[in-house]
Amino acid sequence: MLILSRAMKSRAGGPLNKGATAASAAACLALSLLAFLAFGRAQPASSDVAYSTPAAPTDVAAKVVRGGLRVSWTPSPTLHPTVSHYSVGAGRGTCPVTVGKGKTSAIIPLLPGRTRLSPFVTATNAYGQSPPAASEEIRVSPPRQSRYRNVQIIQFSDFHGAIEASDSQPGAAKLATAFAKDRTHSRATFTVSSGDTIGGAPVISSYFREIPAIRAANGMDLDVSTFGNHEHDRPLEHLREMISRSNFRWTVSNYDTLDPLQTKKNQVKRFTIIRRGGIKLGIVGMNTEDTPTLVAPGNLDYGKKGASIAISRKVAPVNASIAAAKRKGAEVVVALLHQGWQTNQDGAAKGRLIDVAKAVRGADIAFGGHTHQHFISNVNGMPVAEPRNSGQEYLRTQICLDTTKGRVIGSTVRAVPKEEVEKLTPNPALQKMVDSYSAKIGPIFDRRVGVVAGVFPRGGTPPLERTGETALGDLAADSLKSAYATDFVFVNGGGIRDTLPAAGYTPGNPALRRPGNGTAGPYDVALGDIKSIFPFGNNAATTTISGTELWAALEHAVSAYPSGRFPQISGFKFTFD
Repeated sequence: MLILSRAMKSRAGGPLNKGATAASAAACLALSLLAFLAFGRAQPASSDVAYSTPAAPTDVAAKVVRGGLRVSWTPSPTLHPTVSHYSVGAGRGTCPVTVGKGKTSAIIPLLPGRTRLSPFVTATNAYGQSPPAASEEIRVSPPRQSRYRNVQIIQFSDFHGAIEASDSQPGAAKLATAFAKDRTHSRATFTVSSGDTIGGAPVISSYFREIPAIRAANGMDLDVSTFGNHEHDRPLEHLREMISRSNFRWTVSNYDTLDPLQTKKNQVKRFTIIRRGGIKLGIVGMNTEDTPTLVAPGNLDYGKKGASIAISRKVAPVNASIAAAKRKGAEVVVALLHQGWQTNQDGAAKGRLIDVAKAVRGADIAFGGHTHQHFISNVNGMPVAEPRNSGQEYLRTQICLDTTKGRVIGSTVRAVPKEEVEKLTPNPALQKMVDSYSAKIGPIFDRRVGVVAGVFPRGGTPPLERTGETALGDLAADSLKSAYATDFVFVNGGGIRDTLPAAGYTPGNPALRRPGNGTAGPYDVALGDIKSIFPFGNNAATTTISGTELWAALEHAVSAYPSGRFPQISGFKFTFD
């Protein structure tokens, strides 16, 4: 129910959007972060049951036995949700095993080459994964041959052209170094993305039509990507150019046609198979069915008769592609799903990623994206994981394939945080490429356009501007109202993509006062900050609407609360319940 007014009109129990101050926005941010911590860790229910991710197992020990390395542990304490699986591994290039909740030991097969191992155990429940509990390092005598093989998957998602290092992201050059280092541990290493490699990007990529992001993905030796909604931020002609410039493959299963995406240099397929290190890996993809409502009208159109790519919400096309990949000889199948986890509540994980994963049949692991949130768990016996966006973390997965029986016997998934990547030396070639684009944008976007007393924050899960009023949203809406002399203003909260000053923009001009370690405002605002906050090139449009239309627009805007779609406004006030 909505209540509209030009004057302040409060209603007990109803969220209020009224043109808040930065202080009220900060309070909202604090509440949002507290809510995230509550859902992400422990959530008291009405029955006083405490829900949380598992605690780590204890008393982990290992000894060499016939057939491999026996690892034993004391189970995690009884929790809600209860532990469903234990994953037992020993790091990169090893052969992990996954066992059920009742187990207290497992045998890791030994592979040729490794003489020292540091075994560890993680516990998994519906809410997520425990920290690893490790034993002491143990020396082993590796076999000359083994029927077991390691498969290593490097996965990231929602990179959004974040090629430049900043306080919030490590940048493409250091990610390339991290990936190259990982590959030295396993010949059967594959690098994949769950979509949004381009689009919604900082100035350094968006200003150059996303070409820098594609070049960075090429430089990181990406093997395969599926499509996310942001791949369609521009018309199909642009996307075809990006596909043509890609040295990696593209795959998606739930489009009704792939013909409008094909190029002479690169063919989009419903599944793809890569052979490396003696392993045939099958990869299938799925984009979010919400894409048509998330991109500009016409961006999925092709041909002269008004045809448009249709994106199915059904999982059947994905399952058909998995089955087809297996018929073509895929020994391990990865599902790249541009679908996201949202939250943990009442003992269950929530989100479209979970719903889709429950319906996937035949894949050995599923990687999500879209919601920019960290999640590692197990859904119906299949590992399901999602990393944070913009390279803030990537997932390093070890899979053990029993080649005799033709099945996967286990996996471990580790999220590698940006703090670990930031310690590495950048890839020289990629760093040179990034620096060249940075030098080009400096004279244009380092221009000072204003001053702010402090940082206009973002935060929350989903981000605050998608779920409620923010000071930055008020500033944007008020600025548009002033510029166009309108009565009312609506700004799409999801179109706000950065803080002010922007965390994703690094000026080349050292004279600009910027946030950093130990600094306090005021800070200079550069044109690049504005472009980072609004990277999509959206147009401002004015029109005349009736009160009925205004009411309908507001009802639509709050109908998805608290998962998104919230409007940032100026010129009026409303409450809702």
